[in-house]
Amino acid sequence: MRQIIVMFCSLFCLLAGPSWAEAPVVRPAPMLAPAPVVQPAPAAPNRGALFKVEQGDRTLYVFGTIHVGSREFYPLEPRLAGLLKKAPVLALEIDPLGDQQRLARALQKYGMALKGGPSVASLSPDWRRRLDRLLKQYSIAPESVNTMRPWMLASMLTVGEFTAQGYDPALAVDSYLARQAHDSGQRVVELESPEGQMALFGKLTSAEQLQFLQEAIAGIEDKGQADQSREIADAWRHADVKALDTLAVNAAADRSVSGRFVQRVLLDGRNPALADAMMRLMARENNSLAAIGVLHLVGKGSVPELLRKRGLKVERIY
Repeated sequence: MRQIIVMFCSLFCLLAGPSWAEAPVVRPAPMLAPAPVVQPAPAAPNRGALFKVEQGDRTLYVFGTIHVGSREFYPLEPRLAGLLKKAPVLALEIDPLGDQQRLARALQKYGMALKGGPSVASLSPDWRRRLDRLLKQYSIAPESVNTMRPWMLASMLTVGEFTAQGYDPALAVDSYLARQAHDSGQRVVELESPEGQMALFGKLTSAEQLQFLQEAIAGIEDKGQADQSREIADAWRHADVKALDTLAVNAAADRSVSGRFVQRVLLDGRNPALADAMMRLMARENNSLAAIGVLHLVGKGSVPELLRKRGLKVERIY
């Protein structure tokens, strides 16, 4: 499940550069004849997953995102759009429209190789040749990755594979929601931080980081990974409960270095803190909207399961 990592850390959608750009305004042509009757456009379908959380007289809505996107994902369905419009606060893992210098400092501190630490230079000649083929495929200059830590480069390759499948990190759902909230003057808060997310990768030893990168290279070379990219995006696109549950089961069963890291650190290690942050938000604000990676919301030990265990009422809307 190498590609599945994109679902979990907002930092990967930020690696692509500027966040969600507004679609160009399309102005109608001058009317030279009576306008044809225009049928109303069908409502946008459900995407991802949506939960309603209640504690006493307080309510929080929790939406599951994916950290890549496509213009056809938007606009999001009317019910979610209405919840966002009315929410006093939008809570995200990281605000992609926040302090860009802070992000850059975190990237430098946790993503770039230290002297004597793990780096691309530690790859064997065979692995380096395989890496260079992918860099060429994704139009990444080889010299630009030499100072990256292996986990960071593996993440860039994963982003490159999603991009090759037509999904753009710059159109990530988190970024879209952040833009809507900022433009309407709503407050946006972070449940985590760039530093906190990137520091998680420091839990990988030097050997594990190299294995992490090698698994990413091998996974992309295996054409089955392209199918998996589509499966992940399609599960979110169609709000497919069964498919999302299957992805969660597969992630838990993956025994690769990257698979174990996803489950142990990026899911099991973060879900309790995300649940705590949501409870603190509910204590301060009512009817807010929190949006986090969708696989935090399904499977064993998910955020909704943790909130239920803490005595909150949790309803899955879709």
